[in-house]
Amino acid sequence: MTISMYKASAPIFAQFLTSLSAVLDKAAAHAEAKKIDPAVLLNARLYPDMFPLARQVREATNHAASACGRVAGVDLPSFPNTEASIPELKERIARTIDFIKGLKPAQIDGTEDKEITIKFPSGAAQLRRRGRQTRLHGHARHVVSRGSMESGRDAAAGGIGISPSLHYR
Repeated sequence: MTISMYKASAPIFAQFLTSLSAVLDKAAAHAEAKKIDPAVLLNARLYPDMFPLARQVREATNHAASACGRVAGVDLPSFPNTEASIPELKERIARTIDFIKGLKPAQIDGTEDKEITIKFPSGAAQLRRRGRQTRLHGHARHVVSRGSMESGRDAAAGGIGISPSLHYR
């Protein structure tokens, strides 16, 4: 049985981002219950070589939009990258989910071998991938943490009772 590129990417990214938004809800509730400034949580790193939580959220939304948008051949949404609060990050996630849900299966299906070229602003390098490589890499990048406080590791795993175990540098 084959699965379409659309089904293997867009709904999965939307689910991961929805779960990430739920993690932020739990972080906000935790901060309120423990009388912690939410900015402390957003600037926290679970491991010294990881980005702070706010940057992790930005990277997750950038990657989800980029992976789906590039294979679909559409313009990517623009974000300010200045989100400094949980509500601002949740709005960014919501905008990314809306962008992904706005893509049609016909725009993504059949792109397994489409070459995607990403030119870096410096012009010094380019990254070339095939559509299938963009999608598969995206799934790994969406596990944005490997641990949890009381804010709920189940939400990061889609609420299915498994714990995220991958972290990246």
